[in-house]
Amino acid sequence: MPLIMITSWQYSQYIFTFMIHFIKKLVIHDDQAMNIFFPAAMWLSSRFAIAVAMLLIAPLLAAPPNGVAATFSSHAFSAWDSGWYEKIATFGYDYANDGKEHSIAFFPLFPLVIRTLMTLGLPFEVAGILVNNLAFLAALIILYFWVEERYDKSAARWVTSVLAWFPYSLYGTVIYTEGLFLLCSTAALRAFDRHQHIWAAFWGALATATRLIGIMLIPAFLLVAWKQSRGIKAYLASLATGGGLFVFSLYCQITFGDALAFIHVQKGWRSSYGFASEGWWKMLMQILLGQTNWKGGYIKDPWHPLLLLIIVVGSYLLWRFRLQLGCVKVRFGFYLLWFLLWLVAGESLIKIVFIFGGVYLLWSLKNQIPLVAVIYGFCSFGLILNTGLTASVERYAYGIVSLSYAFGLLLARFQRWGYGIMGWFAIVLVSFAVRFAQKLWVS
Repeated sequence: MPLIMITSWQYSQYIFTFMIHFIKKLVIHDDQAMNIFFPAAMWLSSRFAIAVAMLLIAPLLAAPPNGVAATFSSHAFSAWDSGWYEKIATFGYDYANDGKEHSIAFFPLFPLVIRTLMTLGLPFEVAGILVNNLAFLAALIILYFWVEERYDKSAARWVTSVLAWFPYSLYGTVIYTEGLFLLCSTAALRAFDRHQHIWAAFWGALATATRLIGIMLIPAFLLVAWKQSRGIKAYLASLATGGGLFVFSLYCQITFGDALAFIHVQKGWRSSYGFASEGWWKMLMQILLGQTNWKGGYIKDPWHPLLLLIIVVGSYLLWRFRLQLGCVKVRFGFYLLWFLLWLVAGESLIKIVFIFGGVYLLWSLKNQIPLVAVIYGFCSFGLILNTGLTASVERYAYGIVSLSYAFGLLLARFQRWGYGIMGWFAIVLVSFAVRFAQKLWVS
């Protein structure tokens, strides 16, 4: 066992060093080398908070209902989809068009990279953690320089901080595809924005080999190429972005005789597609009335709507008398009311505000972020909101880097509000990390 740990640590060092050199060659000029430390610091501090929550805090807590007792081990970083990726990396894909769940639903790049590291002697969990975390670090660095090129260091720091500390950045550390997908999609968008069409095609193909939503890069690139009257190279790069999806589809045809196996297998997870109006309405009613009252069909628990009414009235009074109270009191008053609203309404509040607020934010700042990021964001939201499900949509939306870009620019304009928001992000991130370690559902 000690020999395995030493070998794993040595491989980790080699991989980390290679990633840093690769990123520096790809996006960083010599006179910008020092700027790498801010996104690296955001990555390290946020990942450290997650690790402390999962490995030190969670094991001290009793096993919750429907959960398990957390332990100080790499198992804390593996749950739900992680098991599917382990199965693929270890045994390969399986599929049958029988309406049940099969591993072919999960795209190949992430388990393929993990499998490559496993052949070097790393256990699955160590390899999975390394791949996702280092890819997430690379995504933060690329995003930082993309924003800095268009704006300044302040904007770049706020955008990077949002991506690093947003509660669902938990999935950039556990064994999920968020880190790798953010790396590929962000690099592709930045390259296309800079008219580097070959690099855009390369990273775009990797994105479509990581997640289905990566195909939204194709219409984004095509529309921007048309809008900006780019040449034939831009159109070819747009189409080449689908190379990852094409190869995976070809594999499905050769292996299982079904080129769209990854689509057909979705019947195991959902019975229909389209906008999940019932699910969103249910969440809204749970926020307004409370879970108990919604289930009972009448006001069984009057405290929930009463507390909600107090929060709404308090918000109105703060805004009504904002000039008399002053900026500081108003700001901290809204901080307190939002925190209480979160405690009362729960995760449904985060989901609805993040999804529909995110759409509004993209529209509001459409002239401030790169056009390719705007179109990609709206195309991605169109796909996410028509999956027929509300489960996990907020995690998928977090993978739309356009949202972090837009929200970071907003906070750069209202920095005093931003500090409080980032503090709340950290609290929710730690709570999500504890819940994930206890195998409680998080998005």
